[in-house]
Amino acid sequence: MVHLEHPFEPIFNEKSEVLILGSFPSVASRKQNFYYAHPQNRFWKIIAHLTKIDPIPTDIEGKKFILLAHKIALWDVIQSCNIENSNDNRITNVTPANLFSLLKNAPIRHIFTNGHKAYQLYNKYLSLNIFYPVSKLPSTSPANAIYDFEKLIHCWGIIKQYLN
Repeated sequence: MVHLEHPFEPIFNEKSEVLILGSFPSVASRKQNFYYAHPQNRFWKIIAHLTKIDPIPTDIEGKKFILLAHKIALWDVIQSCNIENSNDNRITNVTPANLFSLLKNAPIRHIFTNGHKAYQLYNKYLSLNIFYPVSKLPSTSPANAIYDFEKLIHCWGIIKQYLN
């Protein structure tokens, strides 16, 4: 297991009302230096569907634009940790992300976690000092095979009430 620092910054601006938190970037995301880069991860497909964007941008700037244009902030719960490959279940030695700057500079109304592990880590490391409504959404990871795309869309649809 190797100790890693989170390799990229959060995405948000002064209009962001929804914060989506993952756990920690996958190997594919770390290689591409951006969130949810694994080709089988359904995150960007879900965000495009919820925001009615077609086609899904393939570049980082296009993906950032979708988020910010729809008042969505994106970050992870963990700033650094020991992790083996992309296995969330093998995360140890966690240093949580400092969400206070983001929360101070964006009018966040609700926090959503992308999956159980992000929710579990949020509750363990951050919830005692952050007083926002938090909802756990099913993971968009390809490892979450129980949820097909339609089921994910149904669950993630709760975010629509916050979008432009």
